[in-house]
Amino acid sequence: MSDMPATLPPPAAVTATPRAHLVREFLRSFTANRGATAAAIVLLLMFAAAIFAPLIAPHSPIEQYRDFVKIPPAWFEGGNAQFLLGTDEAGRDILSRLIFGARLSFWIGLSSVVLSLIPGILLGLLAAFFPRWLDTPIMRLMDMMMALPSLLLAVAVVAVIGPGLANTTIAIAIVTLPAYVRLTRAAAIGELQREYVVASRMAGAGTPRLMFSTVLPNCSAPLIVQATLSFSVAILDAAALGFLGLGVQPPLAEWGSMLASARDYMESAWWIVTLPGLAIVISVLAINLVGDGLRDALDPKLKRIA
Repeated sequence: MSDMPATLPPPAAVTATPRAHLVREFLRSFTANRGATAAAIVLLLMFAAAIFAPLIAPHSPIEQYRDFVKIPPAWFEGGNAQFLLGTDEAGRDILSRLIFGARLSFWIGLSSVVLSLIPGILLGLLAAFFPRWLDTPIMRLMDMMMALPSLLLAVAVVAVIGPGLANTTIAIAIVTLPAYVRLTRAAAIGELQREYVVASRMAGAGTPRLMFSTVLPNCSAPLIVQATLSFSVAILDAAALGFLGLGVQPPLAEWGSMLASARDYMESAWWIVTLPGLAIVISVLAINLVGDGLRDALDPKLKRIA
């Protein structure tokens, strides 16, 4: 009896769950990229500022202080501590407008990504699973959409349906749709020849189950990276449409429209045009760096590559 082994620990204590292991491995790979980690922190701070804009912004983004028109940032001569980043040509607080502009820009980016990701995945899977009937018409339509520059196509869509927040989101979603369709189709075609798909099909799995439960989860990594990069493209396109007067309309604060209204004051009040431009640059750069980190963490072939 003395030779009996000691009491074994419960199975949960012996090995971690596969999901927890995958999460730890992803976090380890992502945080190994210092640039992506720093960009993720910056992006989280910007998201927090956008979400809590009414609580953080010191002033209303549309309130005009006629006695403080074109006041420089507080640390320059002539600045006022009441307006940390100064005021614009109408006496509105630039910091408050940047914070509320982040809310609009991020909302347009997230909404357009969702509106293009869902139909893009569906069309890509249909093209991959039904090559005889649906592949050619779907892909030729995507080729026609990609033949035009993205901004030109967005301008054409907005010109047809009209400017505004919702229409800007729809236009950007249409512009980014072909990338999701082509990526989903290519990834699904590569997965269809795998043994697990053949085994599922021989086991009697129907086409919808094969599409959404078997193939799609294994195509998620490139789609996540593409969605992240499309987010930054959406912010740029929204700013471009706003600059052209086809995007978000006044009195709403949006980075592109802020640039458009400030272009006549580049020499006399440089901060009015510089600060919205910096906001666009920082947000897009942070999103792209996060996208690179996600790509390296989700693709085993790219891990630990300098």
